[in-house]
Amino acid sequence: MSAQEILDLADRRPARRSGSRRAQKRPSTPLTRNGLIADFLGICELDPEVETLRAPADPATFEIGGETVEHVADFEIVRDGVSSLVDVMTDDDLLTHSLRAAALHGVTAQDGRPFLIETAASIRAEPRFTTVRLVMACKRTSVTAGDRVRILHQLDEVGAMRLVDCASGVMNTQDGVAAVLALACEGLIAVDISRPILPETQVRRRRLPYSDPFGF
Repeated sequence: MSAQEILDLADRRPARRSGSRRAQKRPSTPLTRNGLIADFLGICELDPEVETLRAPADPATFEIGGETVEHVADFEIVRDGVSSLVDVMTDDDLLTHSLRAAALHGVTAQDGRPFLIETAASIRAEPRFTTVRLVMACKRTSVTAGDRVRILHQLDEVGAMRLVDCASGVMNTQDGVAAVLALACEGLIAVDISRPILPETQVRRRRLPYSDPFGF
């Protein structure tokens, strides 16, 4: 029996009862900055308003309390031609961030780029967080050439469709909804990630395919 099979078997065993002892919960996985960045990039990948994303951003200078502070943000995001600077921080890292106090009230670099800090509270806000996870889970779904053409053609014809209607045109992929969402992961289809995934979720052709800053 492999190590993974042993672990799976242990997970399926019922917890032992021992008098007044309470069942101990497994410790939750600590929230890391890398995990938050991965979630943030998933949001940017599916956000149809995001045109480009650069990591890291070009250096920026800020006028804070009469002093000039230079800072290199994690990301520079362009939405509708407007650039903004973003740092992704855990709550612990936020406490020592040099621009924390200024960002709470809104701060803009001297070159006009607004700066903001994304934390777990904003990145993992619901229902967007669950919606992004559901869509990204379809990323590796294999969509045949025929289904790909049919999905995109019908969106070209009508402009926007309900997810359930768009998926009904899929003929060769076992899961029609997954096929549509897989094309969203490719940046070809726009999905409203601010709402839960439902039959009436609106999908449409994406105006500009998302440009992966890392070339994955």
